[in-house]
Amino acid sequence: MNIEELRKKIDAIDTELVSLYQQRMAVADEIGAYKRENGLPVFDEAREIVLLMRLEQLAGPEHAQGIRALYEVILAQSRARQKKAQADDSVSFGLLGEKLDHSYSPALHHLLGNYTYSLLPTPQDKLDDFFRRRAFRGINVTIPYKKAVLPYLDTLSPLAHVIGCVNTIIKDDTGRLHGYNTDVFGFSRLLDHAHIEVAGKKCLVLGNGGASKAVQYCLHQRNAGEVIVISRQGPNNYSNIRRHLDADVLINATPVGTYPHNEETPLSLDGFNSLEWVIDLTYDPARTTLIQQAEKRGIKTENGLYMLTAQGKQASELFTGNNLSQQALDKARRELAMNTANIVLIGMPGSGKTEAGKEISRITGRPLIDTDEEIERETGKTCEEILTQSSEEHFREIESQVVQAAGKRRGVVIVTGGGTVTREENLTALRWNGVIFERWRPLEQLEVHGRPLSALPDGLEGLYEKRAPLYEAWRDERIETDGAEAAAQEIVRLFTTRFEETEE
Repeated sequence: MNIEELRKKIDAIDTELVSLYQQRMAVADEIGAYKRENGLPVFDEAREIVLLMRLEQLAGPEHAQGIRALYEVILAQSRARQKKAQADDSVSFGLLGEKLDHSYSPALHHLLGNYTYSLLPTPQDKLDDFFRRRAFRGINVTIPYKKAVLPYLDTLSPLAHVIGCVNTIIKDDTGRLHGYNTDVFGFSRLLDHAHIEVAGKKCLVLGNGGASKAVQYCLHQRNAGEVIVISRQGPNNYSNIRRHLDADVLINATPVGTYPHNEETPLSLDGFNSLEWVIDLTYDPARTTLIQQAEKRGIKTENGLYMLTAQGKQASELFTGNNLSQQALDKARRELAMNTANIVLIGMPGSGKTEAGKEISRITGRPLIDTDEEIERETGKTCEEILTQSSEEHFREIESQVVQAAGKRRGVVIVTGGGTVTREENLTALRWNGVIFERWRPLEQLEVHGRPLSALPDGLEGLYEKRAPLYEAWRDERIETDGAEAAAQEIVRLFTTRFEETEE
């Protein structure tokens, strides 16, 4: 291995370390928020002593000193962030909710404005304490508190009063709390952005929570022909939904299908033969299982990312008093979409997916997930050993579990095995957040050593004949560029271009 190859290995490791550092600081921010809300001190000396001892033992004698020095710096950075959060209580912004681990809001508000924005996870039995302290300047509100916050507010905007739900709260200089609803603006802008006409249309809204209330209001304002709300126990529910199979527009305003339950869907679209649009207000994953159902039926779709970004724009304006341009909204939405999308590589065994994936990871700084390596890590066996000692069916079962877990990730590079395309559920998982690239090489250039399926009696020609139609159906782009570096650069270029083209 030459010096350049070794440096590439170092670059890949450094990229992963940076990502892990960012993840650790994000969790430290959550711990700081918890300490702030519960009156706990930032510095926990006993905890840090135990942590350093454990890490030194884990590192072993050779690396113990270096690990201690490294973590003393990391812990100092963590304490500094938590102290700053405590000092900035009176001028902070954030998101109030119950479970916020995978919220896009901090990233969104970082793109929209120059202010600190924190996650404020709060259990329901601590809501009174949260509002008693009023340790914020402005907050957004999400599930399950859009109605629960109303008794704590001093005033409501006319729109929030009509809808009966609040998703933005501002504290004025006297400490009074004022509630607003920016979800209506967000959904209205989504309809405009996607050119969705609802006037005179029969619209089916799934769910009756806070987001649903904003959707219903907006639909009525735009003269929808009929607005039917489907809830679990209302007069129109999932048991009698077949009476509404003639709906023109279906909007999912429930959290069903949201990460980490990507595989779930609120209903089957079988029988909905008049649907023109399916709108899923979920944005994680970007293409929910419901959206993918609709796409297979040729129905136009839209996810909730534009609504999230647009309501965030209006909330940011309330926070700061500064007007934001349409260009700022578009830029924030585009960057969120691109940063959370996955780059997925499929293709024949030996086509060079792994090397291209490593190079993409190096160029973009995105973590790399190689599904074959994940299988080997989880089973303790090589893929070849599983295939030869068990069966291909058993191997594919393990592979599908790994692919599903990888597909739920965001902002990563995923390299798949050559036979991943033989199972339809893998396509659903990879499309949750992924743009799929087929890495193609002429058959005579494919590496077959250590690839048992490539050595079957039909050989590569037989294998390719079976899989080529699947690769074609799955891919968003086909990459024929020679060399891992050139192929990686082409994939990154095409990936970036896809998101630039979605700007209004």
